[in-house]
Amino acid sequence: MTDSWVNFGTDLHLELAAAGGRRAALTHALREAVRSGRLAAGTRLPPYRWLAADLGIARNTVAEAYAELVAEGWLTARQGSGTRVGEHAGATERVRPHRTERARPTHDLRQGQPDAASFPRAAWLASARRALNAAPNEAFGPGDPRGRVELRLALAEYLARARGVRTDPERIVICSGFAHALRLLFGGVLRGPLAVESYGLGFHRSLLSAASVRTVPLPLDEHGARVAELGGVRAVLLTPAHQFPTGGPLHRERRTQVLDWARARDGLVLEDDYDGEFRYDRQPVGAVQGLDPGRVLYLGSASKSLSPALRLGWMVLPHHLVDQVLAVKGEREGWASGLDQLTLADFLASGSYDRHVRRMRVHYRRRRDRLVAALAERAPSVRVTGIAAGLHAVLRLPPGTEPSVLKAATWRGIAVDGLDSFRHPEAESLGDGLVVGYSTPPDHAYGPAIDALCGVLP
Repeated sequence: MTDSWVNFGTDLHLELAAAGGRRAALTHALREAVRSGRLAAGTRLPPYRWLAADLGIARNTVAEAYAELVAEGWLTARQGSGTRVGEHAGATERVRPHRTERARPTHDLRQGQPDAASFPRAAWLASARRALNAAPNEAFGPGDPRGRVELRLALAEYLARARGVRTDPERIVICSGFAHALRLLFGGVLRGPLAVESYGLGFHRSLLSAASVRTVPLPLDEHGARVAELGGVRAVLLTPAHQFPTGGPLHRERRTQVLDWARARDGLVLEDDYDGEFRYDRQPVGAVQGLDPGRVLYLGSASKSLSPALRLGWMVLPHHLVDQVLAVKGEREGWASGLDQLTLADFLASGSYDRHVRRMRVHYRRRRDRLVAALAERAPSVRVTGIAAGLHAVLRLPPGTEPSVLKAATWRGIAVDGLDSFRHPEAESLGDGLVVGYSTPPDHAYGPAIDALCGVLP
């Protein structure tokens, strides 16, 4: 007997529990599946002979049930299109899922997102094909918690060449992003309190608080974090290449100061290099980790350079922390897709990543220049601060105007972040401002978004 039906058709779960025989039970089950919304309008049903084989009932029974439901309007049947759920079947009774999604703003200028339309789909697909063809069979089994060796090798080469990181593949642990790295590090490896810059992402502070880690704000000025004021903590989290969100780099002398502090206190520096490749006025500054690999934990991800949808990040750890982090992570990779890791490894090794980053530097620089020019012409009282880098700009507002500007922006359908929303609860204010993500809108929407923004500025 040839069970050809096994290889074709669509799975359809039905409970034939109603009284009155097989046909009555089947028609009842199909009606309930449509009425409840489990089978949506337009859904194609399996051919009657395949459904009969799946359910272990006669073909004529299924054919007769289909015919009855077609006659009642629950199903439709057309030559070449098969049997489908009717467009209006059960519409008045169907349970619709509750939607909790926020309405999309008319103009999205929120920070932290790369230009989604610029994702290098063709190059990524080419890398995926090469990676799958070359992948060993064991790549399709349980993942190594360190991460795929192909990716760790490629990252070690790239980070040394492009960011000045000193490492080897054995000191790299793959994770699903910066937040995951924090969860691993403070899930049993490091202890608080932790010094953090006085302005940063509240989400990260909440994550640390949930892990019972007290965060101590470190004041900021035009030279970055004032590391000379580090007190009794043993670890500090910094964004030295491009302070988030204020936009300045950590001054060269302060880089030396924080490493001297770490050596004297037996402390650690956590370096968040979230958009370190994107500097537009000069060559990107190298990572602090390259100055002291034994005291600095380097944390990076593909979220800003490629896409947050990839959920790929990496930790470059001092030797003595590798095994501790792996013990927290577990025996198998449960977060980062092994196939995506293989693809990113090829993307790096083939030079596609370098080409993409260089192309995006030009793209984002033009966007930033366009924003600065528009503000200079139409809102001269607003000052753009920070270096030409990253995916956002900080607009300094006249004192006391941030709340009213944000309210006006909301009325105009503009999604934008106020500077004060990034302030640590225990930190002093740096004044009023907006954090404008110039990378977020698609090209066709960028001009209208700038026009709308200028319309609400003082």
